[in-house]
Amino acid sequence: MGFADDHLIPLVDEGLGNSAYLVDLGDGRALAVDASRDLRPLRQAAERRGLTVAFAADTHLHADFLSGAVQLAADDGAAVLASATGNRSFPHTALADGDETDLGGLTLRALATPGHTDEHLSFLLLDGTRELGVFTGGSLIVGSAARTDLLGDDRAEELARAQYHSLRRLAELPDATAVWPTHGVGSFCSAPPGAERTTTIAAPKRANPLLAAPDEDTFVRQLLGSLGSYPAYFDRLGEANRRGPAVLRSAPTLPALSLDQVRHLISEGAEIIDVRPIADFAAGHIPGAVSIPLRDQFATWLGWLLSDDTPLVFVTSPGQDLAELTWQALKIGYERLAGHLGGGMDTWTADRGEQERIELLTADRIAERPVLDIRQRAEHIAGHIPGAIHIELGNLTGQADQALEGAVVACGHGERAMTAASLLQRTGHENLAVLDGGPADWAKATGRPLEETA
Repeated sequence: MGFADDHLIPLVDEGLGNSAYLVDLGDGRALAVDASRDLRPLRQAAERRGLTVAFAADTHLHADFLSGAVQLAADDGAAVLASATGNRSFPHTALADGDETDLGGLTLRALATPGHTDEHLSFLLLDGTRELGVFTGGSLIVGSAARTDLLGDDRAEELARAQYHSLRRLAELPDATAVWPTHGVGSFCSAPPGAERTTTIAAPKRANPLLAAPDEDTFVRQLLGSLGSYPAYFDRLGEANRRGPAVLRSAPTLPALSLDQVRHLISEGAEIIDVRPIADFAAGHIPGAVSIPLRDQFATWLGWLLSDDTPLVFVTSPGQDLAELTWQALKIGYERLAGHLGGGMDTWTADRGEQERIELLTADRIAERPVLDIRQRAEHIAGHIPGAIHIELGNLTGQADQALEGAVVACGHGERAMTAASLLQRTGHENLAVLDGGPADWAKATGRPLEETA
């Protein structure tokens, strides 16, 4: 058994595609790396081992989630370790390149690896002089490197060139050194598809196409050419993490609201977010509600499509996990959670509240209706229903006038498509339907091939 087997506990957020890490230091204390504000998995792992978090290290100013380091400092007295050039406005140990932190037997060495962000650090974990592993955050990741355009398109090339040198610096570590990235499959920080979330220094030398680039210019072209869109909320969380998230003094709750309270909130401009399964939403929903089903990816689409300064009212199904809903919102900085409609849609319908519906169609029923594909560009290119119009869900509200009346909205399974249809419906589009399934289901039902885009 190696060090990682005995002492390293990866904590994967499947929805955001990220990994935090808890390191058992062997004396009842632990190091947390890139912990999210939703500390529930970390707390459970620490409790199982009887650990107190003594150190909380952040590799960079995260754009996709609020850091849990400030909360760990408040709750556990953890020392926050972060880059000196990040100019964080809360107490922390400000580290420069080469600075070392004694963890009590092990040592954590800061390595400046800018690229994903200006102030990015990787953390090399040492046992004496032996390199156990390196926490690479958004620098070297499995099969790629994290995106460099989060500080603006005007700086993307500059940071890509910094990323080139950072990856090559990391590649100089011994081949056996474990690589523990933050961003992995499912992250919009440019992790490619694949099951592996960790690697070693040796593996990317063989398999990472960016490390195989023959020169800096080629590396930059490849990295910048691979970048897709990313959620709108990414543009504000870096600064929120620099200031430091508010400390939560108790476990958050989502109160039940009466029908009168909900109607008053609607009249005051609150957003209605319907988190029920898509079949339930299709059958009947409050006019103007946005469908964002509660699943692993809930936070991504909430943060991409809704403002963080508008009160949110939720419509739920019996048995849905209100704590999960609340934490997914809080971990991306959505604090104005007014509550959920007590009794759900049964309360609304019992009062004869007006409802809207969206047709949910299986692949064999869409016939010759126009298709609107709202998946990411890479998904669309890989295979779509022939003739489908393509508008990414994240761009839909700005291009809704291009969508066809009576269109069948399609994604991979139906959840994102229902979100898109709900946004179109509330802007006045009629006779919409949603494909229950995805392009693969259409191909199977019709016996026709999907279309690929070069």
